[in-house]
Amino acid sequence: MRTLIMLGLALFLASATAGAADQRHSKETQDVEQLKEPMYNPFVERYVMDELKQLRVDMNDLHVELTKEVTNRELSATSRAVGYATDTVTYFFYLIAGISSVLLLVGWNSMREVKEKVLSLADSKVDKVIEEYEARLAKLEEELNRKSRGISNAQKRLAQHQDIHSLWLKAGQEQILSNRMAIYDQILELDPGNTEAMTYKADAALEMGEPQWAVNLCNQALRIDPENTHAFYQLAGAYALMDKASEAIEFLQTALQNSEGYKEQVQNDPVFKSLQDNPEFQKLLEEDETPASS
Repeated sequence: MRTLIMLGLALFLASATAGAADQRHSKETQDVEQLKEPMYNPFVERYVMDELKQLRVDMNDLHVELTKEVTNRELSATSRAVGYATDTVTYFFYLIAGISSVLLLVGWNSMREVKEKVLSLADSKVDKVIEEYEARLAKLEEELNRKSRGISNAQKRLAQHQDIHSLWLKAGQEQILSNRMAIYDQILELDPGNTEAMTYKADAALEMGEPQWAVNLCNQALRIDPENTHAFYQLAGAYALMDKASEAIEFLQTALQNSEGYKEQVQNDPVFKSLQDNPEFQKLLEEDETPASS
């Protein structure tokens, strides 16, 4: 009797579980059918990272090929040097043998003097050849070391650019301003002269309500790049937030002169809200519109 009760209870539980699973499956099917947009974005960042990785592989292959080529040329030069030295010494001994024969015929003092003269002349000639090719090999080794250092520096710069690119992608996806500022600081640690990172950091400072901070950052960028249009634009926004209309309009005029397409951005940017009723501000936008229409 107990066995029948347990069997019936098991069948009941199995039936209930199957019904719940069918309901959950039907609900998930409806949710999927109601989707209007894809649930994922193309992996653009992964594609870029793969391309950079392939570039590093190509750079390493180039380094290996360059090293092989330089080594082969060094071996070839050494072989030619040895062959030249051997041929020179051989011909020299032939010449000495011929001269010795002539001198013996005309009455040279003794064979011992001939031997000493031959050895002395041969040693001096061989030493001269060896010094010449040692100098050439030293120069070749120095050139090879210089090229190796250049390749190493290029690899370091490539790795640095890859890290900076990754940080830019991360900053573009970051929504929290403090975290974005920290990412810009990391970029500036890798590349202290990156004016683009300075101006984007100034933009984040404006969003955080820190116009004076933004002014300092823009001035740093202009000391590096005096014609940085983005820095002039951020300066105009900072002075507008500090209710300094004349300075804001002056920097905004410089930004509009150096770049096209800022007019619509200025009209929609909330930092210039305090200048909307300013006649000079309105005149500046009208003057920027006139060349575009003509």
